[in-house]
Amino acid sequence: MSRRYGGNPAATIIAIVADVAAFFLLLWILLWLLDANRANDLVNWIHNVAFWLGGWAHNLFRVSRDWQRVLLDYGLPAVVYLLLGHAIAGRVNRV
Repeated sequence: MSRRYGGNPAATIIAIVADVAAFFLLLWILLWLLDANRANDLVNWIHNVAFWLGGWAHNLFRVSRDWQRVLLDYGLPAVVYLLLGHAIAGRVNRV
């Protein structure tokens, strides 16, 4: 990863943070789609992390189906974090 950003550690950290945030959001989508046991502590913890990361996008769009709501509420923030995080990392590398 550091080669991609020319060895700039700040750019690397920004990109990694964006990737980790998107990972948790996408992991929650996967767990929800697989109907993971929400009483499980690990599943509950991942849901709490994803809810905190994606809270700003919850109910942004009205949809009637649960799977669409989950994809929009958690998938949209994942895409935004990836796009913005890597764009910012690229910009930091150029400075």
